[in-house]
Order: sequence, then C-alpha cells, then structure tokens
Amino acid sequence: MEMNRKPLRVLSHTLKRYNFSVGLICLIVLSAEANKCHDTYMRSDGLVSCEEIILPLEVTRSIQNLTLHRYNISVLINRTFSANGTEMDLRALSLQDNNIQVIESCAFCGLPRLLSLDLSHNRLMVVPPGAFYGLEQLRILNLSNTLMTSDASQLPLALSTDNLRDLQSLDLSGNRLEVIPLSGFGNLNLTTLILTNNSIATLDSHNLAKLNEFKEIRVYLSQNPFECKCDKLKEFYNWLKNSSQCADSNELKCAQPEKKKNTHVMDLEKRDMECQNLDARSYVLLGIVLALIGVVFLMVLYLNRRGIKRWLNNIREACRDQMEVYHYRYEQDSDPRLANVAV
Repeated sequence: MEMNRKPLRVLSHTLKRYNFSVGLICLIVLSAEANKCHDTYMRSDGLVSCEEIILPLEVTRSIQNLTLHRYNISVLINRTFSANGTEMDLRALSLQDNNIQVIESCAFCGLPRLLSLDLSHNRLMVVPPGAFYGLEQLRILNLSNTLMTSDASQLPLALSTDNLRDLQSLDLSGNRLEVIPLSGFGNLNLTTLILTNNSIATLDSHNLAKLNEFKEIRVYLSQNPFECKCDKLKEFYNWLKNSSQCADSNELKCAQPEKKKNTHVMDLEKRDMECQNLDARSYVLLGIVLALIGVVFLMVLYLNRRGIKRWLNNIREACRDQMEVYHYRYEQDSDPRLANVAV
C-alpha cells in the first residue's frame, strides 16, 4: 500500500511543477502582449497602460473608446488600428500630443464606425488626399494646434473626400491660419466650424459666399487680429450684422489700426465703413486748399506788378548791353583790317 502511494506523490509533485511552469509562461506572454498594447492595455481611467506602442496597433474589437497621449507617434501608417484588415468597433479615438507629422493614405481604414477623432496638439506636415479615407460615420474632427504652414494648404483636398459627408464639427483653432480653407468644404454637412485664435484679419466676399452655403453652420472667430479698416471690413461687418452664423460675433475685437485696437467689431459705426465718401471729401478739401494757394499767389503777383515789371526791364537792358559787347567783339575778330589797325 505504501508503495502505491509513493508513485502518486511523485506524480502529484510533477503536476504541480508543470502547472507552475505553465502559469509562469502564460504570465510572461500576457505581460509581453500588454507591453505591445495588443490586448490587456486599458486602465480604469481610460488611458493606455503599456510602456510602448508597436504599429500597426492590434486593438481588441470590443473597445469603443481609445486614448493614446504622448507616445511620440511620428507617422500614422496604413491601417494603423486594424493590422489584420478586420473592421474595428472604435467610436472615439484621441491621439493628442503624439508629435504626429505624417498621416499616410488609408491610415484610419478599418474604423468605419468612428464618430470622433482628436488629432490636436500635433505637428502635421503631410496630409495626403486619402488621409481620412474610410471614416464614413465621422462626426467630430479636432485639428486644433496641429497644422503646420505647408499642411494647411493640403487640408482642403484631404477633406474633400466623399467619406466625410457626415462630418458636422471641425476644430481648426490655434493654427495661425490667415484664410479659411473652405475650398474643400462643399461636400461636408458642417454645423460647427471653430476658427478661434488664428491669424485671420477679415473674411472676403469669396469666404462669406462659401459660408452662406451652409445654412445651419455656426462659426467661432474670436481671438483673431481683425483689421478694422473700411476697405477690408465693410463686407465682413455687414455679414456680422445681417447673419447669425457667427456664434461669438460680440467677442470679435479690432487689432488694426492702432486707434481702434481692442474695439469690438460690432461696436463700430456705419461711418467707419464709408471709405468712398471719406476719400471724396478728402479730394474736395485738397482742391479747396490748392485753389486758395493759387489765389494768394495771384494776389502777390498783382500787388507787386510794378516791381516785377521794373525787374524784368532791368534784366532786359542788362541782356541787351551784354549782347552788344559780344556783337562788337565778333565784328572786330571777323575783319582783318580792323585787327591791323588795332595792332
């Protein structure tokens, strides 16, 4: 009996060691997977708990909200979030402050149900036409504080894709934009356009006409250095007065000229927009001044007519005497007999 128990104890001990080894191996594998952000990488507060990110990222299909901050992802490659080609169920994706500089074509392919995309506080330099391809249901796009100068010119073409027809909110604040890149917005159903804290001095007739195409759009333009000069502000001022599209119209302030600095644009009066009338009055005033100067000059001439006549006679007599001297010398030099007499 004792002999039968001994093999059993040996077998039990072997099984325990085997189970411990298997468990240790599984733990190592799971740890490695967590470091690669493949499966178990989300903390309770929604932030990524892994130490590094390997692209393309294999995201668990059940995850709907993904936040990746400060991971120094310089390039979003093709299918960044669907490495195996399957469609993911992500609804909100935040990629703030990751030093993203390039978005390759089809970088977001595989995310057809994504509703919100946050790319703020990056350094985008390259945005090809297919950068947002595959985002058929995207509603909110945040590009604040992220566009470089060269990238701003590429944005209209990237937004012109038919995949963004459902885009409703576009945040372009803090990008030092001097003009609104509206050329690619015609296919969008925008209801909110945020352009605060840029370098927009005014909106010309072309931009205003484009904005009028969006009947329900609400535009935010505060913290821009508006030039409150009559030749630059008239159409923009009339649009602010007659349209309700600018949601923060009461917060817009003048930056130029200096005498109107920090004046609210809506507080300006109509006479500030009457450039042509101001110019006409200036020309009339200049004409009157010149006429007065001419009259004074003629009066001076009239009052001094005798002195001027005497001065002219003196000049004429002096010139006559001088010409007679030259004429006499010429006659002597031309007649050789007069020259011999002189010798």
